[in-house]
Amino acid sequence: MSETNNTASNPTDEGPAGADSGTASVESLQAEVDKWKSLSRTNEKRWNEASAELSKFQQSQMTDAEKAIEEARNQARSAALAEYGTRLADAELRAQAAKAGVNLPSAEFLNLNKFVGDDGAVNAELIGNFVSTLPKPVADPEFDQGLGLGRQAGAGVDQLSRDDLSRMTPQEINAARKAGKLDSLMRGEI
Repeated sequence: MSETNNTASNPTDEGPAGADSGTASVESLQAEVDKWKSLSRTNEKRWNEASAELSKFQQSQMTDAEKAIEEARNQARSAALAEYGTRLADAELRAQAAKAGVNLPSAEFLNLNKFVGDDGAVNAELIGNFVSTLPKPVADPEFDQGLGLGRQAGAGVDQLSRDDLSRMTPQEINAARKAGKLDSLMRGEI
């Protein structure tokens, strides 16, 4: 009886039919994983219920002074988490913005408390969603930035001097002016 179980569970001994049993073994493994996940969730639920019941029992057994001390601790913890939660949210925002290559608006315009949960933990998913909505900076300017600034560089045309003009005919001077060879002279640069 042990030999039949051993050969049936070994997919390498089966030959061409091994593909079907391989699928069956994957399905059985998946069923086993699902069973253990279910058991784990059940145990976790029981643990949470027992912890809550123990906490209630401990609260009922506390004196008024102990209850006041516990409440003061909880308030102090909440205040510390609120204070440092916003700092952590700011740091997380800056890190994700730098990673995405976007510029953040000024911190005075952001409500950092929206990124911090009630427990003081920073919600990285919410921050990621916010950063993804920010516009990316434009690499090149959309329009020519040199408009209206005056002469920026040489025109690429050789400029003539007064000495050159003294040796030219009026027709040659007009042709040189049309070609832009007298621009520097006419502006008084030469």
